[in-house]
Amino acid sequence: MSFLTTLASAFKGGGGTQRVPVSRGFVSPWSTLAPSAFEAAPQAPPYDYGAAVREAYLANPIAQRAVRIVAEGVGGAPLACDHPALARLIAGSAGTTPLLEVLAAQLSLHGNAFVQIIKDAAGTPVDLFPLRPERVKVVPGADGWPAAYHYRVGADTIALAVEDEGGWPNIVHLRAFHPADDHYGAGCLAAAHQAVAVHNAASAWNRALLDNAARPSGALVYRDGDGAEMTGDQFDRLKAELAAAYQGAGNAGRPMLLEGGLSWQSMALSPADMDFAALKAAAARDIALAFGVPPMLLGLPGDNTYANFREAGRALWRLTLLPLAARILDGLTHGLAPWFEGAALAVDQDRVPALAEDREALWARVSAADFLTDAEKRDLLGVKP
Repeated sequence: MSFLTTLASAFKGGGGTQRVPVSRGFVSPWSTLAPSAFEAAPQAPPYDYGAAVREAYLANPIAQRAVRIVAEGVGGAPLACDHPALARLIAGSAGTTPLLEVLAAQLSLHGNAFVQIIKDAAGTPVDLFPLRPERVKVVPGADGWPAAYHYRVGADTIALAVEDEGGWPNIVHLRAFHPADDHYGAGCLAAAHQAVAVHNAASAWNRALLDNAARPSGALVYRDGDGAEMTGDQFDRLKAELAAAYQGAGNAGRPMLLEGGLSWQSMALSPADMDFAALKAAAARDIALAFGVPPMLLGLPGDNTYANFREAGRALWRLTLLPLAARILDGLTHGLAPWFEGAALAVDQDRVPALAEDREALWARVSAADFLTDAEKRDLLGVKP
């Protein structure tokens, strides 16, 4: 009996009750957005994960830094494992990037992470390879539960079975919670997509202002005492001279020579233009909120309710890194349980510098509890007897 069959039998409880069917529809969080997701823009284009990654992680400094803080924090977290072989397997690198860092980034961006279990001739796991989540599609069975996975690379599709011929797992699927999808998780990038678009648009607007001397170009007013108007050739020549000699950051502050009844009327920034800085800062805070990173750690002005960086770092670990690391480690431990039965894998909080004060306070309180035995104190502190 395979591991998944045994697991299914455990859920059945031995009474013959079958699992309820789940949806077999391909409702991917990155393939489309519900019309109600953006009430102000009901005609919003479909959400493209690849384009969103390019706009956010590759082109937006706030989103990239937020993802890197989360991914590198999970990837560099000290681990406590009671099985040396499992510890070596988890510590393996996906290319040149630590496995846990890749999985944390995939869960943050996409909401799903697929890990292929590479085995030797004897069927023993020798490596864990993270698959690109946007290339993987769940193939449901008759009851809607996953029966296989399709990995698409260009025009080629590779079928990956849930189990091998011996009934051992081939794929470990880690997913964030999605309330409207039975097969796929919801990533943070989908929630931050609109804030990223606003932040990028504000940056492009500011760049355009810098290219035009950081202020509106103003207006050239033509006044002729005879009431005549500029000819078409004169108008075209004036526009060409302005573009060549006065437009752009390199020509900022250059004096202008006017002739023939022309006068320059300066125009100030409107309140809407001045509000772009506040709009950009608000969008940046929304991006940080979506990825669970305190704005203070990203150097964002405003909304810094933490007393200092130490409190912000502690909140990051408590609210974001530890829950995400626990989800990844628990999923890997569960998927590899047939080979490492009873193995425990978790973050060693005693070795996390940001949590040192919390652990010190806990140790002091437990040590001062005279009514507890030494065994009970060790159990409360998570120390093995």
